[in-house]
Amino acid sequence: MDVLILVMFLVVLVICSCIGIYSYIYNKFQDVIIRINEVEATIDTNLRNKYDLINRVVSIVKGNIETEEEVFEDIVKLRSRKISNFELDRKLIDANNEFQALKDKYEEINKSDEIKKISKQLKEIDEKLTTFRDYYNDNISKYNRLVRNFPTNIVALACKYKEKLFFDRKDMSDEDYEDFKL
Repeated sequence: MDVLILVMFLVVLVICSCIGIYSYIYNKFQDVIIRINEVEATIDTNLRNKYDLINRVVSIVKGNIETEEEVFEDIVKLRSRKISNFELDRKLIDANNEFQALKDKYEEINKSDEIKKISKQLKEIDEKLTTFRDYYNDNISKYNRLVRNFPTNIVALACKYKEKLFFDRKDMSDEDYEDFKL
């Protein structure tokens, strides 16, 4: 009788320990997922602000310079397309680079106070985005480590968590080295 009680006590202890460990690991996942979701929302807001600023730049630049070449073609096309934040970020970087090149090429653009104000705001947003991308990628690294490593991979499997890509869409686990080119 004493042996049966001891065995039952040990079984209950093991079950409680497993539940406790599972809960701890699950909460670690939830903490990282919440951080990722929060920074995604912040990145999204900043990308929208940057997009709005670049759209303002398009009209100002087109009104201040006379050129036969088409400027900001990709941004104008974006108005009617739905794309991911990853793609939007790359398009906005290209548009910002085009804007900087136009500022260097056409001096009359630099004379506008509105352009100076927008340039400053774009620079501030770019600094924030750099910080947010780093924070996002750090948390994606933590999340992916949890998904891959034992014993957290058991909880990941049970909850159907899969590895996620970094903000720049680079996949560290595949053999495609082309996705590391800018």
